[in-house]
Amino acid sequence: MAVVPGKMSGVLLVGHGGPEMLRYDNNIPTPKPKQNEVVIRVSAAGVNNTDINTRIGWYSKSDQSSEDASWAGQALKLPLIQGADVCGIIVAVGANINKTRIGERVLIEPCLREVSDKITDKPWYFGSECNGGFAEYTVVAARHAYAINSTCTSEELASFPCSYSTAENMLTRSQVRENDTVLITGASGGVGSAAIQLAKARGAQVIAVTSSSKAASLLEIGADRTIERDDNYVEALGADSVDVVIDLVGGEKWPSLLDVLRAGGRYAVSGAIGGPMVDLDLRTLYLKDLSFFGCTVLEPEVFGNLITHIEKGHIKPLIAEIHPLSDIAKAQKSFEKKNHIGKIVLSVWDDNK
Repeated sequence: MAVVPGKMSGVLLVGHGGPEMLRYDNNIPTPKPKQNEVVIRVSAAGVNNTDINTRIGWYSKSDQSSEDASWAGQALKLPLIQGADVCGIIVAVGANINKTRIGERVLIEPCLREVSDKITDKPWYFGSECNGGFAEYTVVAARHAYAINSTCTSEELASFPCSYSTAENMLTRSQVRENDTVLITGASGGVGSAAIQLAKARGAQVIAVTSSSKAASLLEIGADRTIERDDNYVEALGADSVDVVIDLVGGEKWPSLLDVLRAGGRYAVSGAIGGPMVDLDLRTLYLKDLSFFGCTVLEPEVFGNLITHIEKGHIKPLIAEIHPLSDIAKAQKSFEKKNHIGKIVLSVWDDNK
């Protein structure tokens, strides 16, 4: 049985702002499990948009006020350990959890319905409303720690939880099925590239919106076709030609996404990297009988389905860069350049030591 030290190393978010608000600390108290929780020795943790958005206060709707700058629209409890993507090993369990779980390799479901032995009024996000995985150890309700049987490295597995569960949730909510034509914006990012693979696993035809420099890579992972970000979508695809739009971008080109949807089409959104404010012509919405899905809270079956996809080899990890946890600022700066395809991952603990 692993010996769990009283102190650990990790990264603390101490306020809203730039990377200087991330403090690497070697003297953080190691979490202890409540009755329904497990302690996980973190092997690797992925970098996500939500980490940066939370740090800079992007979620605030009141001019980036600290009062509503969390994922759930509440003030953060600082200092905070961020990190939603976690692969690790269970090293301790609470009184209600079978000790046979110690030693399990797990992925953490980032959308939490139970925290500190209590069912939340509305789901929390791991590393936002509570401490996450940018540390040597973390704690979570046992129900959110999913055993994983895979030959993938820890860094590869850490690329899956947030991006792939978000993508699978969008496909689930919008009911993507065999032979649907699916248009994916922001397709070279973590969620976008995950959505390509997961949509293909459902038998859909996938059109990826990307840059010419990344088109070949997206075709290689399964996209049937790519179009340029600056293309006129209607001219490139034709009006009423798409069954489902998986949107991670928003921005000024947003109205054309509805123009390419067929009557009865489905639109799912879980990001706004191109800008959160868009122009909606309500006539397009109701005359075409479109359905809109805002996707944040995971449907109950999503994470379990994702584990199955991983274990059966339906999807593959896409790793752009690996950095040590202490280089988190460097990793986030690289992430913000958007020159990568797939995930940037932080290596936290060597499982062999």
